[in-house]
Amino acid sequence: VQLQASGGGLVQAGGSLRLSCAASGIIFSINNMGWYRQIPGKQRDVVAAITSGGNTNYADSVKGRFTISRDNAKNTVYLQMNSLKPEDTAVYYCYAGIFNYPGSRYRDYWGQGTQVTVSS
Repeated sequence: VQLQASGGGLVQAGGSLRLSCAASGIIFSINNMGWYRQIPGKQRDVVAAITSGGNTNYADSVKGRFTISRDNAKNTVYLQMNSLKPEDTAVYYCYAGIFNYPGSRYRDYWGQGTQVTVSS
């Protein structure tokens, strides 16, 4: 299984970016999907998560500004980021809990990370 993230870049404060992460490979079904972010020298923190049924959770710091969504037919999760702030600058990692086969336990898979830089 591979998770391919895209959509990062450089944006001015107040701007928007949309991250995408597509899962491919041996996939029977996908449980939770989501995004974490990490600043160099700090731990990786959760940003947003979405269940297979579409229930969402957000870190307090991004509520009202970020929106997570998924397209189950495409095995893809998205993160729409609006009103970006310099403190949102980080490497963003997507993850997915994937059932590889019917009846198997799900395993967590991670994308390669995509850099988001917000200038002031």
